Amino acid sequence: MSKNYHEKIEKSAGWLAILTVVAISFGTLVEITPLMFIKETTEPVDGLKPYTALQMEGRDIFIREGCTNCHSQMIRPFRHEVERYGHYSVAGESIWEHPFLWGSKRTGPDLARVGGRYSDDWHYAHLMDPRSVVPQSNMPGYPWLDENVLDGKLTAKKLETFRSFGVPYTDEDIAGAEAAVKGKKEIEALIAYLQSLGTALK
Repeated sequence: MSKNYHEKIEKSAGWLAILTVVAISFGTLVEITPLMFIKETTEPVDGLKPYTALQMEGRDIFIREGCTNCHSQMIRPFRHEVERYGHYSVAGESIWEHPFLWGSKRTGPDLARVGGRYSDDWHYAHLMDPRSVVPQSNMPGYPWLDENVLDGKLTAKKLETFRSFGVPYTDEDIAGAEAAVKGKKEIEALIAYLQSLGTALK
């Protein structure tokens, strides 16, 4: 009898599709639901701080310039990755990321722990002319970042939006956001963002 039922399901595209969706939905529920109640995935790691106004602008520049196309920000718990990049990434580091910038492609190195690894001057030289510090690099230069100046008109709105997602920005943070970035060059903002990456676990 069970063989007949199995055969009927396999021969019926409708029932097969419905039961496939049910099976996938159940599996997804079982895998994801527990993560919503585990402290390690729902609370920030000790020492995690929200991005400053300048770092937030740098993050947007990072996205705008397509840096995520070549650089991941997620170190997997494998020996060869940990030895090269540092401690593997943990969920509590990304709790305030909207959207996540984990990425998956590494034309360039992972940047999850790049904060503090190099000086601001090194980053400046690297962004202006990557081959001046890494001769084998195939990364393009970004000289326009040293020419573009931030006006900060939307910075407060960005912080307000992130606060609505649960990021603990204060009224003072938001009120001072425009002044904190106005007149700064985009390259300064991007460097500030890069220098913040992965520092919460250090």
